[in-house]
Amino acid sequence: MSLPICPRCQSEFVYKDLNLLICPECSHEWDPSADLDEDTVVVKDANGTLLAEGDKITVIKDLKIKGSSQVIKIGTKAVIRWIKDTKDHQLDCKVDGVGEMMVTAKFVKKA
Repeated sequence: MSLPICPRCQSEFVYKDLNLLICPECSHEWDPSADLDEDTVVVKDANGTLLAEGDKITVIKDLKIKGSSQVIKIGTKAVIRWIKDTKDHQLDCKVDGVGEMMVTAKFVKKA
């Protein structure tokens, strides 16, 4: 019997435990008989790690702030407040020393 891939991380190493399917890579558990949540937004960082609201992240590249002479330096820490489903600026973060900013996920990594 073939099991489906994980809906969160697309891992093929899924196993069954009673009525649930479990992914050992991202620890996601789901009931295959239940409807999948279609409005779940999947956003990954520069390393391919899934990001969620409340995660702590680190900037991996100096980022210029549009309309300002200020720069977010490499290594700056931030906390994800919420995630949007857009091509650019997916993350609404509270950045240390700067305040609230919209950041693109490909320029951060999970801390």
